[in-house]
Amino acid sequence: MNAEHHTACASSTNANGWHQIDWTKQNRNVRRLQARIVKATEEGRWGKVQALQWLLTHSFSGKTVAVRRVSENKGRKTPGVDGATWPTPKEKAAAITSLKRRGYKPQPLRRIYIPKANGKLRPLGIPTMKDRAMQALYLLALDPVSETTADKNSYGFRKARSAHDALEQCFKVFGKASKSAQWVLEADIEGCFDNISHEWMMTNIPLDKGILRKWLKAGFVENRALHATTAGTPQGGIISPTLANMVLDGLEHHIASHFRKRKQGGKVIDPKINLVRYADDFVISGASQEVLEQVRETVVEFLRERGLRLSVEKTKIVHISEGFTFLGQNVRMFGDKLLITPSKRALVGIYDKVREIVTRNKSVEQRDLIRMLNPVIQGWVNYHRHAVSSVAFSKLDRLIWQLLWQWAVRRHRNKGKTWIRNRYWRRLGTRDWTFACEVDSERGWRVSSLVYATNTKIKRHVKVSADVNPYASKWSEYLAERHVLTGANSLNGRVRLLNLWMAQEGRCLECNGPINRETGWDVHHTVRSSDGGSDRKSNLRLLHRVCHLKLHANSDRFAAGSVAKQA
Repeated sequence: MNAEHHTACASSTNANGWHQIDWTKQNRNVRRLQARIVKATEEGRWGKVQALQWLLTHSFSGKTVAVRRVSENKGRKTPGVDGATWPTPKEKAAAITSLKRRGYKPQPLRRIYIPKANGKLRPLGIPTMKDRAMQALYLLALDPVSETTADKNSYGFRKARSAHDALEQCFKVFGKASKSAQWVLEADIEGCFDNISHEWMMTNIPLDKGILRKWLKAGFVENRALHATTAGTPQGGIISPTLANMVLDGLEHHIASHFRKRKQGGKVIDPKINLVRYADDFVISGASQEVLEQVRETVVEFLRERGLRLSVEKTKIVHISEGFTFLGQNVRMFGDKLLITPSKRALVGIYDKVREIVTRNKSVEQRDLIRMLNPVIQGWVNYHRHAVSSVAFSKLDRLIWQLLWQWAVRRHRNKGKTWIRNRYWRRLGTRDWTFACEVDSERGWRVSSLVYATNTKIKRHVKVSADVNPYASKWSEYLAERHVLTGANSLNGRVRLLNLWMAQEGRCLECNGPINRETGWDVHHTVRSSDGGSDRKSNLRLLHRVCHLKLHANSDRFAAGSVAKQA
């Protein structure tokens, strides 16, 4: 790749230069280099890995993909300490030329706090747009190494893996009453991101040491005061989850090497040790409480080398009949049957969200309240639809009905119950009480109804292969099939989007790249609404946001040229 030639093109003052980039070509170039990094890592050729990483981080393709990621994602409007964002094509094109190793000095992070589920506050460090882009660029080179060397049963913040895969692995580990382990070590690392040893990362993370050191020592700004960072990798950085994963990778092998099957007195002693990890939350199975006490000491030793320790309040050993909560679901053995159900905290959490929406919108129109509630309810239901959730779904529907009945009665204090029921509820299908109303749309009047949890079918999740590597070419066909499966599950309940997505086989019609929650999407009208275009499926296309903007920019330029010729 001729990086200098391409960079010169990108630095053009023409605002349309960004939209002239061939994204299919740039993504293909990046994927090829990442596949070569995977192969070199598998062969243990670390000098080759370093050379390929340098090539990727200095390439035009790598820089364009990195800038696209940070300027098109959900956090694109959130500035760092410099207050800058890159909203225009001209700024994005200029950003490509600014991504240089020589002379690079990251700015301090902007410290903010967000609430945690337990009521405490979680600190986040927001990098500047340029620092985010540099992290995204070097992540392109680091992630293939991370995926190749990662623990097989690590599922958090990794491509092609999800929380559902971790929960399904729990079912496999504990699901057989007579053969599975009966005890579990439920563990959580205290302040994982904030306490990781910088020295350990500098020694063991296969990344440009100069760049890594600058990120780790950048500091943060809080209340207009600069604070130094002596440990940890800040939550909020694009590369931080991968760094944290690489710090914890090796735990599975470390435990397995200390606790193996052995013969004693002519019998085979199986400690039944299995690790399932999602980021810094993990569970470990064991044949007995005594075995897991020893495992805990081994884990403590492993973490101590990395500057980490287990959380005293969240780490405990329990019997599987008592159950444990993991990733928002309760895993518990009832007799000889293992059930994974939505946790009580998860149910309380969604109820509180719905109640807050209803309470804050006492005077809005029914159609607007439905529009606000549906995404919240459907998102929670989609997450829990792979568990034994029928009872929880029924309870949620009942609780929401009570909230909405109170909302309706408050609006019409002088009306009777029958009048209120007929005003806000109607019979749809087999459901007598459906919170629904008629709304005016382009195709005439239609019924807009509330999403009900019990309308969603429970469907068992198919776990991803433990050996899958999203950067290795041999897994491309397998991952393409899973992309359609998981994409259809995530869009469940969003009928129009799901139909479009399935018709396009989950791919953007402009660049042929996969469309998922990470990439985001826009709905494009082939004939614009302002020109009389309809919302019918035949006039809609699902595109990446950057492809959508590029399509409009090129069509506007073509239209302007045609007008100029006619003049």
